[in-house]
Formats: sequence, C-alpha cells, structure tokens
Amino acid sequence: MTSTHTRHLSDTSASQTPTQGQGSCWPDHGGQGAALLDRLGLSSVTPTMDVSASLNPLGPPAWLADWLARAMNEVRHYPDPEYRDAVAALAASLGIAPLSLVLTNGGAEAIHLVARAYRRARALIVEPTFAEYARACRLNDIEIERLQLSGDDFRLDVEALSARLAPVDLVFVCRPNNPTGTRLPRSDVEALVAAARRSDTLVVIDEAFVDFADDEAPLTDLVEQGEPLVLLRSLTKFYALAGLRLGYLVASPQRCRALQHHQVAWSVNGLAAAVVPELLADGDFARRTRDWLYSERAYLTAGLRDLGLTVVDSQANFVLFRPPGQPSQANGEALLAYLARHGCLARHTHTFSGLDGAWIRVALQRRADNDRLLRWLGDWLGDWLGDAQSRGENR
Repeated sequence: MTSTHTRHLSDTSASQTPTQGQGSCWPDHGGQGAALLDRLGLSSVTPTMDVSASLNPLGPPAWLADWLARAMNEVRHYPDPEYRDAVAALAASLGIAPLSLVLTNGGAEAIHLVARAYRRARALIVEPTFAEYARACRLNDIEIERLQLSGDDFRLDVEALSARLAPVDLVFVCRPNNPTGTRLPRSDVEALVAAARRSDTLVVIDEAFVDFADDEAPLTDLVEQGEPLVLLRSLTKFYALAGLRLGYLVASPQRCRALQHHQVAWSVNGLAAAVVPELLADGDFARRTRDWLYSERAYLTAGLRDLGLTVVDSQANFVLFRPPGQPSQANGEALLAYLARHGCLARHTHTFSGLDGAWIRVALQRRADNDRLLRWLGDWLGDWLGDAQSRGENR
C-alpha cells in the first residue's frame, strides 16, 4: 500500500476478544428470529414472515438446487486457491482486470481484511451504519472516530466528512447505507476521494446493496485511476445465498495483493466459488429481480407514508421508518413487539448508533407480504393513536 500511513500496517492478524457494544442484549443482525423473540419475551410465537434480513425474496435462483446436487463432487477437492474462474467472471462483469479483485467469504470477510491490513491505525466511521466496521476495527486495535448523520433524511455532508479525514488512515462509508438505504451520489464520492487523496486516507465504500440501487455510473473506474479507494461487494443479498457466503472487494492490484496477505487459505468454499459464473450468467433472474424491486420499493414506501409513518427514501431492498412524532424508543419497541406477536419479524435498530430502537427496518417482499405488513402497521397505528387520544396526548 502506497501511503504515508504505512507505519500503521501490520503483517499480524491476531484476534482479540471483541468488545460488547451498546445494545448487545439485542441480536446483532437480522435473520436471528429466535434471539429477537427471546429479547421481546415472545419465545412462544411462531414466525410466519421475516422482514429482518434484507435478502431477495425471489431467490435463490430456481436452478440452484439441481446445480448444487450435480456439483457435489467439488467437495472432494480443495478449491483453486486463486479462484480463477470466479474472479475472471466477476472481473468481466465489472469490466476490470482480474488482478483488481479479491473473492471473499461474504462481505464480512472483506471488511475484516481491510481492518487487519490497517491494524493499530485510526478509522472514521459514518453512522448509523453496519456495526461490523466498528467490530473489525476493535478486533484490530484501530482507534475509531465517528461522524453521525442527523435529520430524518440522513443526508451525508461530504464537506464535513472531508474536513475530518486528515487525522485518520481510513474511512468507512456504506453505499447504499445500511440501515437507512440512502446512497451517496457519485459526484459526492468523487469529492470525497479527492479529499482523501490530499490527506492520504483510504476510502472504504461498502456496496453490499448496490445491485438493488437505481442505475448510476459505477465507481470501479475510480479504482482503475489509482484513487485511494476500496469497494466491498456481496453476492449474498441479491441472490439470497446467505448460507453460501460470497463476496468480493475491488481495489488496485497492489492493494489487492496486500489485502490477500491477510486472507486465510481457501477462505471461500469450493461450491460457493464454482457457482459464481453461473449466477452472473443468469440474466433473467437479474431482470426479474429489478422489475420486482422497482415496483415494490415504490409501492411499500408510498404505503408507509400513506399511514403517516416517517419514511427514509431508500436505494436498497429495505426501508427504514418510525412512528409519527418525535423519535421514541418506547414507540419503536412497542411497534416491533406488535409485529412479532403477529408473526412478523422486523429489524430492530438498537445496534445502529443514533437510532436507539426508535426506528424499524423492513426488507421488501412480494406484494402479498408487503400488503400483510401494511395491514398490521395500519392496525397498530389505529390502536396507538386511539390510546393517545384517550390519554389526551398530542401525537
């Protein structure tokens, strides 16, 4: 890595015991239904719909089960340690050189590779966002600074962020952001990268949900131009393959080699690596997903707003909202529990800094399930407003 901050780089990757963060009694991630129900005191409830994990409800692709059965012979052999077929397919789909891409065991491994390479450095994290950036930093003795987004639109002030870069070695930005769904425009990314070049700071942009965003010029050309930029990507969300664990990162060839130094051998299993070219070749699945996405995101967002909820405009496959009025943890938890009692598991926001449980995130579903969710929300709001009026409260 070509940086005046190289004093912070380390060839060691010894882990340490993670620090338990605020809200650690709540599940750390979506898709942990049993833990969420236990936390809410509703362990006897049988869930019928899970909107806490942001996975494509159209996936996995229908052909995958048969493909996995035919590919079982792969488990008898070690994977190609360089994953050449998978890397070549991904690089071709992005229009970049294979040497600028590293296949990873999900997006989480990509995050931790960056943190290991910058052990004992200083990082800036834009929040509220995915908690894994902070966890990876803590595991690698990286000092953390934070920039908190504010307002109900969670807009990132790039000038304010750029002014904070000089003392830090790397900055984590999620685009589209999890859990807000907001996406930093490319023009703002260009301004941020230019500021990072001047301060010799690495910009790490997590694009795990970028395949769900509206079309915009990709950022890969900035990497090819030699900018201090690493892109983190995931195949888990778009193809609904959370159990297979597939991700990758895009960076300069030199940076990729440095990051691979911290990657354990065969970190991606053979079946996961072998399916990558097949996934990328399935253009019909991608088209059907985008048709569903554009229709249902607009439909659910409009439905939530029609109910009077405060909703954040999303460029992902999930939507963040909260009850009307001022942000209230009590109201957010009451709504979360109401949905759970009806068998609907939503994503709490206690593990997202600054949201403190007042907001709720839900993953987009097919129309029938989105309608079920809207009915439950409408029923809760009717009861909630009725209770407030009976107490003489002004919501």
